[in-house]
Amino acid sequence: MAARVGGARPAAQAGGTLGGRTRVVSGLWGRTEQQDFRSRVRGALLGSAVGDALGAPVAGLSLDAIRAAHGPQGLTGPVPGPQGPRGTVTAATQLTLFTADGLIRAHVRRDTGAWHPPTDIHRAYLRWAATQHDWGPDERRQDNGWLARQEWLYVRRGPDRACLTGFADDVLGTLDRPKNPTARDAAAAARSAPFGLLVGWEPGLVLQLATECAAQSHGHPAAYLTAGAFAVIVHGLTRGDSLDAAVQRSLGLLGARPGHQAVTDALQRALAAVPQGAPSAGTVSALGDSGAGPGAAEDALAVAVYCALVAEDVPHGLRLAVNHGGDSTAAGALCGALLGALHGETALPGAWLADLEGRATLLELADDFALEMTQGPSLHGPQVPSTGWQARYPVGGS
Repeated sequence: MAARVGGARPAAQAGGTLGGRTRVVSGLWGRTEQQDFRSRVRGALLGSAVGDALGAPVAGLSLDAIRAAHGPQGLTGPVPGPQGPRGTVTAATQLTLFTADGLIRAHVRRDTGAWHPPTDIHRAYLRWAATQHDWGPDERRQDNGWLARQEWLYVRRGPDRACLTGFADDVLGTLDRPKNPTARDAAAAARSAPFGLLVGWEPGLVLQLATECAAQSHGHPAAYLTAGAFAVIVHGLTRGDSLDAAVQRSLGLLGARPGHQAVTDALQRALAAVPQGAPSAGTVSALGDSGAGPGAAEDALAVAVYCALVAEDVPHGLRLAVNHGGDSTAAGALCGALLGALHGETALPGAWLADLEGRATLLELADDFALEMTQGPSLHGPQVPSTGWQARYPVGGS
């Protein structure tokens, strides 16, 4: 049986590589390693949001309908959509932000002697749920921190039904008793890139945490294992692995998990499609429709991995990822996170970033995440004078 995340406290260890260089204990990172890591964190969060915003206007459309609306090449860049002007993000980006917030708080909470990251992630998702029905930040809530005080987040942007019902009460879904056991879509995976940024953790623990937290809203094994597989791939890229090597590691870890076959098959289909000729919308469409049902999580991951593998650059990969009849929003978000973690923030298209909703918030949270992972002991702890960090990421004593 896989170890639960609430047990041992993972920490970065000396050895290994980060972007081809030596990785050292958190708090003792060299300047170059910190800069590389921050670039990948920024790249993953911004890339996910860019892909989300690109795919949202064509979500639910067939490839023929996309081409009819946007020309024979399909969608080639950000456009306005039902959610708002170009660059408008969806609930996938909102939840990704709260995932990162919850992970920071889990590390801060260790100072109190408590360590159960799934609980901190669940509390973060409950704060997101409040943004879906409150008019704005409730100043009476002492646990909001800085993220939940961002007024632009208080709007519904096509939230997945399983997310709304999964976080409609305080009950924590677990792998033994997951919420929404039939929910198989990619919404849980689309919020899971931050788990892969825990570079000091072993890949198996990253898989475990991501799957446990996905089961808080999506109880079908294909959905929560897709989230875990995706997180492991992001983890490998953030550590400096090639995309192929990261996928292979994910496949190796998946093999021991009950119910893994659909996700394993999806990743293997993505790998097998790469040498089968020039990248095409036809190949992407085939990967996005395995017969598992509309919007199946593993299909979105297959599309994202294939498009990231064959991408000439980030815009090329993202265009491929959203021009098909499957879940364009999730595929775009997953592919964007992969390419961002692989290449760093500077590879993202500037014109697309310029119009991205919430860019300042994404950058601020990405930098906070990188600070926590690399310099956490200097930000909080029994020997550290009170700082603004605890106000940004309040945890209390529970």
